[in-house]
Amino acid sequence: MIERDETKYRLESRLAQIGSIQEPNTGAVNFPIYQSTAFRHPRLGQSTGFDYIRTKNPTRQVLEDAAAALESGDAGFACSSGMAALQTIFTLFSQGDHLIVSLDLYGGTYRLLERILSRFGITASYVDTNDMDALESVRTPSTKAVIIETPTNPLMMITDIEKVSAWAKTHGLLTVVDNTLLTPFFQRPLELGADIIIHSATKYLGGHNDVLAGLIVTKGKELSEQMAFLHNSIGAVLSPSDSYQLMRGMKTLAIRMERHEYNAERVARWLTEHPSIVAVFHPALEDHPSYDIQRRQSSGNTGIFSFRVKDARYVDPILRHLKLIAFAESLGGVESLMTYPAVQTHADIPQEIRDQVGVDDRLLRFSVGIEHVDDIIADLEQALEAAHREVEGEQ
Repeated sequence: MIERDETKYRLESRLAQIGSIQEPNTGAVNFPIYQSTAFRHPRLGQSTGFDYIRTKNPTRQVLEDAAAALESGDAGFACSSGMAALQTIFTLFSQGDHLIVSLDLYGGTYRLLERILSRFGITASYVDTNDMDALESVRTPSTKAVIIETPTNPLMMITDIEKVSAWAKTHGLLTVVDNTLLTPFFQRPLELGADIIIHSATKYLGGHNDVLAGLIVTKGKELSEQMAFLHNSIGAVLSPSDSYQLMRGMKTLAIRMERHEYNAERVARWLTEHPSIVAVFHPALEDHPSYDIQRRQSSGNTGIFSFRVKDARYVDPILRHLKLIAFAESLGGVESLMTYPAVQTHADIPQEIRDQVGVDDRLLRFSVGIEHVDDIIADLEQALEAAHREVEGEQ
């Protein structure tokens, strides 16, 4: 096999070259899909390194090794979905354990914690993880980890990863960071002190709304061995064909993220000037409360943000009149998608918590795609104008 030092190449080059030299027999620049569920043993007591597909698969291993390297971790684990990855991480914890979790949280994570893990005696407190006093106030002797989304979905709240990770370490807690929205292209939390990274790889890593996947990356030998045991034991692993498809998406991550970032910032700044919009939540905007933290710990911004319309009656006609932009759940694909969090992604979060963080009936979340930015703005403009005509016509 060709030998090369991956660390000397920039991230863009390493992404484009995922799986390009790992096939020694043919020199294929796209690593093949190994569909076999079983592998021959040369003789008793010997193995090729592959025994059974759930434990290890050549295609999945190339993906996992790439994920670990990109996030500056020690081991990667590819799962059948982002929620499967999260569940695998949560099995690190036992009955009676307590977790501190980001307040502005993806609804599926809240559902898993409150409706499933709570039945097994695992509890959670939800706080602004950038508020050190709030973190300390909910910490108990049973607390085992801090679970951080940064930026959060959908309000784009930012946590100082380095500060919180340092605080967690002083109390013997793990720091788990959801890096779905920024990806290792813009942010690498393990380099800032975090212990575990999680991705809904369905989103930006896959990038084309065509593969369901999750990724875990760990730092440290003992933690990596624990995760390997859980990954194999639980068995929510990614198939070889989906592993191949995810790698194919990741090869273009750099150029996609650059376009997502550019388009989203242009659209966000345009919306700040629109009379029907009362707030725009995007960390690239100078009035964002954590603007300086984001600039310090990340090299760029994601393609998703949220905005609040002046009247809840605008929401339905905006969504009905979109043409280029799709009214659909999910995010991170090349196509622009708009979502209504209060009734879709965050419907499982109780009303009082949604109100507390600001996920109200006037909030729309926008995953800005890679289309021409002027076409995206034009579509938004005509939808907002149509909504204005309908709502103001009711007066």
